[in-house]
Amino acid sequence: MPAQMIKFYQTGSFAVGNRLLDPEARSVQADPNRANSITCGHRACQGCGEALGARYALDAAMRATGNQLIAVNATGCLEVFSTPYPETSWRLAWLHSLFGNAPAVATGVAAALKAKGRTDVRVVGQGGDGGTVDIGFACLSGMFERNDDVLYICYDNQAYMNTGVQRSGATPGAARTATTQAVGPEPGNVFGQGKNAPLIAMAHEIPYVATATVADLRDLEYKVRRAMEFHGARYLHVLVPCPLGWAASAGDTIRLARLAKESGLFPVLEAERGEVVAVSTIRKPVPVEEYLRLQGRYAHLFGETPRREVIDRIQAMADRNIRRFGLLDQETQP
Repeated sequence: MPAQMIKFYQTGSFAVGNRLLDPEARSVQADPNRANSITCGHRACQGCGEALGARYALDAAMRATGNQLIAVNATGCLEVFSTPYPETSWRLAWLHSLFGNAPAVATGVAAALKAKGRTDVRVVGQGGDGGTVDIGFACLSGMFERNDDVLYICYDNQAYMNTGVQRSGATPGAARTATTQAVGPEPGNVFGQGKNAPLIAMAHEIPYVATATVADLRDLEYKVRRAMEFHGARYLHVLVPCPLGWAASAGDTIRLARLAKESGLFPVLEAERGEVVAVSTIRKPVPVEEYLRLQGRYAHLFGETPRREVIDRIQAMADRNIRRFGLLDQETQP
């Protein structure tokens, strides 16, 4: 069943575990006996959305598989901050691959398990947006085409954060990075470039595709659990704000992820075999400006003379997502 919607009556009930709820309504993170797949000792930045996303997703996957799980990790922030040789923060079977071949390595692991008759062990591949939508894109598409029995998770922080905040194929238009500086008539990243990885995954008509954010723990956990109910290729795209790369407050990580969804810039949905089957509707629509102003990578849009034409273009993109996927909750609209 879909993630249970919890009505929050007080600020304290936003605590990640929600231990005030009945046990059956609590998240995986509320369980003191959870797998704790990535534990203390890692070197992630304060407020790192990727560290949260990986912990939430893999803990949910461990529960869904009875702790019978192997993870293959592409080079990138998640690998670098979690495994400074000879140390590791991982508490599950974990392999480090090259930057661009995590889907292929995960496929090999799944094939080896199949050859050994081990149907009880499942495989997860994971990486950032650079290793997924750019360097590893051919391997990922091949994994989809072959329908290999792997769940691949992309933790999308919208740039190559590990190597100095360079633009990736997931960097949004107008965002400032080290390689898309805010200079010239069209400051920041050029509009119309990059790739929409979830839609490309859907075009392969694989069994399951979903998007999620670290702002909705139950939704993310549900989608991992749902993905594990399928066999074949599956893809989960998780928005994980990066305080360093986005030039945002470390305390705003969850807020930014929530605003990305509530503004319509990041549609949260599920698809099965190429067809959208469910969307997470927007509860309280917000203008994109509320999301953009919290990030220094968009500061050049809000100077003495705000770049209204650029802001309006970003708003139009959000409005298109809302229309395209039916993201407005009509029951809550005035």
